[in-house]
Amino acid sequence: MLSIPVVALSALAGLGSYLLAQTRPTALVGATVYTSPFDQPLSPGVILIQGGVIRAVGAPTSVTIPPDAQRLDLTGLTITAGFWNSHVHFTQRKWADAAKAPAADLEEQLQTMLTRYGFTSVFDTGSIWENTRALRDRIESGEISGPRIRSTGEILFPERGFPPDIVFDITGTMKARFPEVADATQARTVARSHLDAGTDGIKVYAATWAPPIVALPADAIKAAAEEAHRAQRPLFAHPSNRDGLVTAVRNGADIVVHTAPQSGLWDGELVTEMKEAGVAIIPTLKLWQHELRHDRTSIRKRFAGLAVEQLRAWSSAGGTVLFGTDVGYMDDYDPTDEYVLMAAAGMGFPQVLASLTTAPAQRFQASSQLGRIAPGLKADLVVLGADPATDIRAFASVRQTFRDGKPIYSATR
Repeated sequence: MLSIPVVALSALAGLGSYLLAQTRPTALVGATVYTSPFDQPLSPGVILIQGGVIRAVGAPTSVTIPPDAQRLDLTGLTITAGFWNSHVHFTQRKWADAAKAPAADLEEQLQTMLTRYGFTSVFDTGSIWENTRALRDRIESGEISGPRIRSTGEILFPERGFPPDIVFDITGTMKARFPEVADATQARTVARSHLDAGTDGIKVYAATWAPPIVALPADAIKAAAEEAHRAQRPLFAHPSNRDGLVTAVRNGADIVVHTAPQSGLWDGELVTEMKEAGVAIIPTLKLWQHELRHDRTSIRKRFAGLAVEQLRAWSSAGGTVLFGTDVGYMDDYDPTDEYVLMAAAGMGFPQVLASLTTAPAQRFQASSQLGRIAPGLKADLVVLGADPATDIRAFASVRQTFRDGKPIYSATR
């Protein structure tokens, strides 16, 4: 169990009210501060915040704290930039009617699924766009505290590839019809419609995951990618198997939303092709354990182990990794196991932190505002109860989450 110093808990208890007073600067002092994944930490460090923006960061001797600043001692804690979860869904029935649902319910759900784990930015990779946009609008208006939300809206499925209603019943998902496309013309039309409606990207199902396997034609993926890129938006692809993975990579996918245990081990030739195509991978390693939780232990371990080895091959080759968990489809929200599995795949603390911060900020063209702790950037911060450089599980030991310098989650104990 990770212990929190009493003085730090006392400071955190009052931190929300302090940072809500944005007219005065606030100085966070005493914590170990990781300004970016590959830089040496400041220990202790000072972060000066005002108006939702980081005004200064550095060692105590290098930051001048104004006389009127509120000073908060976070000795014994660790601070990083706000985390990104690049694979979530707002499709469970509890998100229905987001335009009118009680604000208290939505805020509690956002905390339970996301902000209590430090996520200040998320990418929804498949949901009913009108509903997710309503949720985002209520957050951005200030009515609800929550993360920054980007979304692909409805996923483009291959013809006859959309799952039957029983899947919605089992997974607790809102019932809806996502578009099925048979060719490039249809894919282009749907993608353009999504982008015109304001989505932040496009997602395609390159191949379905359950028999009978249905694949999206290569020219349809290419057409969707061209429309996304014309709007300077990314194309996400669900691979399912090796054919789906290769077809997506060769036809313009920017982000592969899962590892693909059904594709077998990733050899050097495949990894090289993926790297040269410039794709990023969202591993979702815990998902495979979750999906096979009712199967024999040996089967589950073998299947999940393939995903770990795929990530090992990808990461060791210097491939871009974006952190993501598929929560919202998966109802086990705790990301601790994901961190542990990423470490088992050979990713060290700096690589995991990069997947949570700098890598998504760069991939989603937000690095001028997010992803690091630096002067001029938004004060999206995570306060951790211990140092994840020492124990990777500490990434999930979140004591407080800030967006624009305001608390959107505070631990109660």
